[in-house]
Amino acid sequence: MAKEITAQRVFEVLTPRRPDSHKGSYGRLMCVVGSSRYRGAAALAAEGALRGGAGLVSLACTEPVIAGVQGRCPECTFLPCKENTEGGIGIKNGPMILENTRGCSALLMGPGLGNTQDTRELVELLVPGAGCPVVLDADALNAAAQLDDLPKPVGFPLILTPHPGEMARLCGLTVAEIEAGRESIAASFARAQGCVVVLKGHRTLVAGPDGQVWKNTTGNPGLARGGSGDILAGLTAALLAQGLDPLWAACCAVWLHGAAADRCAARLSQQAMLPHDIFADLARLLAENGR
Repeated sequence: MAKEITAQRVFEVLTPRRPDSHKGSYGRLMCVVGSSRYRGAAALAAEGALRGGAGLVSLACTEPVIAGVQGRCPECTFLPCKENTEGGIGIKNGPMILENTRGCSALLMGPGLGNTQDTRELVELLVPGAGCPVVLDADALNAAAQLDDLPKPVGFPLILTPHPGEMARLCGLTVAEIEAGRESIAASFARAQGCVVVLKGHRTLVAGPDGQVWKNTTGNPGLARGGSGDILAGLTAALLAQGLDPLWAACCAVWLHGAAADRCAARLSQQAMLPHDIFADLARLLAENGR
């Protein structure tokens, strides 16, 4: 039976920042994100990571994506990549990205990358060689589902953040089967693969490799829009980069994401709220709790 993630536990895990800390104290996150078609995904993931408190956020992305993100997130640094014919990051950039990922505290892959052969090859190259914890979301999950084995960072934790469709592809099941057995499937997959699984949806579940399963009760249908998951991926990766236990990086991220969305819906309505609107509510929520 899944345990409920509570506000008390979240703010026990998320301790206040130390007065003598500096940007290096809060991790360096590399994000491999975006394509010409999905520039907004890169921006939302980047801001999610920044608002989640990561000390340094670097984006490996193409020049059109950089042009779209830098005005909204000037705090990021960028690793310009050459485009493939589909407007995404080409595999030829792989060695350069891998070299720049070494020394990072975490790697995020997936938001807006596009479901292409280059994405599959990048996932296959970068995840095992990252040398740090990894979060896979969106198109990185679709890429992983097409490989013979789930790619894993050697000696470091892995967090997956699938929605039911992505989980179905990873497991070789139908979406209906995933929805009918959410808790048992998430727990079994996390245990078998030795990773953390964030199975998104109504009452998002977080399953750990040791069999623990936690249920989130924050959030509302206003999050049922493209872009919401990109924010969650960035927030999860930021907490992981700051050294939180992988299971609790995921639990804290989903609770904060949902709680901010509940406040946003109260302000703007579930119908009219947009994913980027929740950043203001996330900031107020953290400030009220001294974070």
